[in-house]
Amino acid sequence: MSKPQLLLIGAGGHSRSCIEVIEQEGEFAIAGLVGLQNESHSKQLGYSVIGTDADLTLLAEQYKYALITVGQIKSPAIRKSLYLQAVKLGFYLPTIIAPSACVSRHAVLGLGNIVMPGVILNAGVKIGDNCIINSRALIEHDATVGDHSHVSTGTIVNGSVRIGEGCFIGSGSIIKQNISIGNNSIVAMGIAVKHDVAPNTKLSSNVP
Repeated sequence: MSKPQLLLIGAGGHSRSCIEVIEQEGEFAIAGLVGLQNESHSKQLGYSVIGTDADLTLLAEQYKYALITVGQIKSPAIRKSLYLQAVKLGFYLPTIIAPSACVSRHAVLGLGNIVMPGVILNAGVKIGDNCIINSRALIEHDATVGDHSHVSTGTIVNGSVRIGEGCFIGSGSIIKQNISIGNNSIVAMGIAVKHDVAPNTKLSSNVP
């Protein structure tokens, strides 16, 4: 029985990490990538760029499944826009989970997420839609991550933390239990977050 075809929307560096996880999970066959005009006819790890954003309407007639494989550093705008466009066009966006990730059966994940190798999601965790949970991130019990957020490599999110929509949590950050981080906030690499963070805040140094 052939595997369902999965279209990857985004052909930059992050797509390479996604390809690795998709291959490891083994649930889908990669149909090809959608990239920028200057990426047309190029390849990522042997998979061809078969169109640009302008071709998504036609591609939606050929493929049922898609995944946003554009990275997210700071702003979620591009990933969010592409996700909403893909949903509007009728694509179904599955969540892809690396086999080496440890995801509690009591965790809840939305659509279109990528969960990278070595991630731990404990009981009661809730992940929204279109999120990147990057390699070796630990998200403890009852924590929530809003739509279109990126929890970067090696981050520790302690119990009952609430991360809003469109957030970027930098590599190696540690977030104290019960903390709330408002929508569209940025936590720089290696920050220890010990107090609630208002929406649209950028934390660039340790807070007391």
